[in-house]
Amino acid sequence: MDERLITHLRHVDLAVPDYDRQLDFYTGVWGLSPETTDDGIAFLAAEGSPEQYSVRLRRAAEKRLDLIAFGAASPADVDALAERLGRAGVTLVHEPAALRTPGGGYGFRFFDVDGRTVEVSCDVAVRRHRRVEPGESVPVKLSHVVINSPDPEATVAFYRRHLNFALSDTLHSPHLGEVMWFLRTNRYHHSLAVARGPHTSLHHASFELRGLDEYLRGTGRLLRAGVEKVWGPGRHLAGNNTFSYFLDPHGNTVEYTTELEQLDEDTWHPHLYDFSDPMVTDQWGTANPMSEFVARQSFNDPDRGVFVAPPL
Repeated sequence: MDERLITHLRHVDLAVPDYDRQLDFYTGVWGLSPETTDDGIAFLAAEGSPEQYSVRLRRAAEKRLDLIAFGAASPADVDALAERLGRAGVTLVHEPAALRTPGGGYGFRFFDVDGRTVEVSCDVAVRRHRRVEPGESVPVKLSHVVINSPDPEATVAFYRRHLNFALSDTLHSPHLGEVMWFLRTNRYHHSLAVARGPHTSLHHASFELRGLDEYLRGTGRLLRAGVEKVWGPGRHLAGNNTFSYFLDPHGNTVEYTTELEQLDEDTWHPHLYDFSDPMVTDQWGTANPMSEFVARQSFNDPDRGVFVAPPL
């Protein structure tokens, strides 16, 4: 098998029609910092993260997922991965080159099998970040991104074959079969997961908080602010992480989480969990039950940006 060249998740980029409302939500309610802003574009950082930004917002006529960005260790690894993808017939949006986004760096973009734009980069300048203090309920970092696919088996195969993601666990049910695959690119249980959905779209983006107390404080702060809660608070079995899912102003699901499991990759064997078992979806039993409503909210709107690269 080819060497794993992706090191970690960097950021998720969203295009939104009501840009000002979305910017107010992510900075004023969700707890990200406007690291760099310009007319109609904002780069929002998580206080505890060395990444230049965890979310990019762009004003656009239609809502879409602009891209998901991952890191690599060196220019040689970026070049090797671009060459590997090109040789396998994957469509490159652009070849490896200097990046013009905050922090610079060197990277390239490509379309995955569903038409999402994916970026891989290295040598991005480290952002001056800080230790998040006890009781401070702001995101430390972007934890993971989950995507919907109408053919999730093909999507999972793409990321495993071309990018060497490893399978951590799978969710299934007696009636629906396999419905979610958790993929990792380092010791964390997942930085990407693929869900079975009716169309290509963003399922949710998840943000790590400092600890349990901060996670619960953040969950309560959003509830008091009147943000619509989809599911939680609770603790999943796969990944052993806490979860509280909310809707941003454009109907994207965003999650507060903490304590995502770190695996011993040499000894880990993937589980097949039956999510019709309440202990699988929520070990604590504190969350509202998994239902068709919860699932439907995370289907999101069909992504209008497939196989169309964002303008920047």
